Amino acid sequence: MGKKMNSQPLGTFYRGGKTKIRREWRGLSDTWYDYKCWVKNWGAMVKFLAHPQSIKGFFRYRWMLEYAAAPDFIDRCTEGLRGTQLRMAHTEFDFIVTEITRSLKLLFRGDRNIGGDPKLSEKMIAFDENMMEQIMWGFPNLYGMCVQLYGSFALVALSREGAVRYIDRAEEFGITGDVCTMPKAELGLCIEDDMPLVGKCILHANTTCDSSLMGNGIEDWRYQLPSYTIACAERVVDDLTREYTAEEIRGAIRFIEEQTGEQWDWESYFHNMKLYNDETRSYLEILELNKTAYPQVPDNNYNLYRDLYYTRMLNAPSEAYREINRKIRDLMYQGYEKKALPCQEIRHRALIWGVQAEFYTNFSNWLLNCWGIVGITHMLNLTSTEIYADEDTPENREQAINDLADLYMKMIMRNRTEGGFSLGVDDVWRFCEEFNLDMIVMLEQMACKAVTTWHGIYEEEAAKRGIHVIWIPHALLDPRKADRQAMRDEVNRYMRTVLGEEPFDPSLETIEDQNAW
Repeated sequence: MGKKMNSQPLGTFYRGGKTKIRREWRGLSDTWYDYKCWVKNWGAMVKFLAHPQSIKGFFRYRWMLEYAAAPDFIDRCTEGLRGTQLRMAHTEFDFIVTEITRSLKLLFRGDRNIGGDPKLSEKMIAFDENMMEQIMWGFPNLYGMCVQLYGSFALVALSREGAVRYIDRAEEFGITGDVCTMPKAELGLCIEDDMPLVGKCILHANTTCDSSLMGNGIEDWRYQLPSYTIACAERVVDDLTREYTAEEIRGAIRFIEEQTGEQWDWESYFHNMKLYNDETRSYLEILELNKTAYPQVPDNNYNLYRDLYYTRMLNAPSEAYREINRKIRDLMYQGYEKKALPCQEIRHRALIWGVQAEFYTNFSNWLLNCWGIVGITHMLNLTSTEIYADEDTPENREQAINDLADLYMKMIMRNRTEGGFSLGVDDVWRFCEEFNLDMIVMLEQMACKAVTTWHGIYEEEAAKRGIHVIWIPHALLDPRKADRQAMRDEVNRYMRTVLGEEPFDPSLETIEDQNAW
């Protein structure tokens, strides 16, 4: 019992309004491995909380209590997985837990709200949530800290209602209901004075959209520190706009040097870029293997990790990411040699397009377990797959600035929605052909105007190609407008009425997961 995929009805674990009735039995080997990872994650969290500054942060910020949901979050994201799939997922998520606790500990050590070390705080550059950290590779003595990440975006992945209070506070402040919930949650954090206070200065980016630009001004109002915004051009495939963005990168480097007294270190930059290129090569291998009949690294257990190592939001050492990628690569090839499938049967190979509902990050896992829909890859993963200059030469020093410009123009959540028609629409059909896909799961963020304007074009072009499109409305950080069951219902209706299919696990069609954080 339980050793094979779909050998037990997973939906029954949620009965009675509890978080979960019991843990999943996966056979002796997988259950023991899963249990050890569960203990390891609790150990990392307890170790983090044992630090005096962490305890101060726990009592200072109301969102800290929500991080107790981290083990439940990992349980949901690994639900139904076996063998190498389970081990890849834990390799990624356990790393995320370790690095978030490490980064939070560092943040609290410099947090002036709780009596943090002012000298350490002076070595920190406060980032907004859409600001990638690659520019800090040239400043090895400084830290780029995404101050909003912990109280809004990451928080909602763990606890689905974690940002509701802050969203409501922003609307009370006067922000309209149709504005994206991410900058609204960040505004609410500022209004509630619930954001750590660190940094010698602030660095912004104009990603992802105009709503996010609103958030930049709000942070400046909250922090009262010198700030600089990297105004990336939106026409990602245009060489002229890349030259413009390169000038913005140079301006940001000068700003950091002037504010901190530190000088750009080329040796540090190229060292980190070399490691980053290794990660990109590993990812290209994943994409190639996912084109086969035995995909090993689907969206359900890779997307969040790819988000973090692409953006470097956690300020983790590049060497740490290289080691994790090596482990994922080894497991991937082990699974491929065994011709292992990520689920009982691959009924549909899907492209997951659009920005995920952060309150339902395990949605792709549910697609896998319930209907055999395998998310072969995700829009947020298909950002930059370029190999950049990583040797220190006079020519490469100039090229490096253009490379940074390219990275920032292709920032996560940005280039596919704001980068032009070819990236947002034409590439969809290219990916469907390359990966032999028969389905697109369109994650339709209600407040995101860009993708919504292409709705009819997607439908028409998909019909020409015989590709099924399932639209899944959601509100990013706010589960009240389209909750998890509403998202599942959209899939259930399409699969039963349009395709006439029955689920692998009928118990998952309607589940009582309201209390599952």
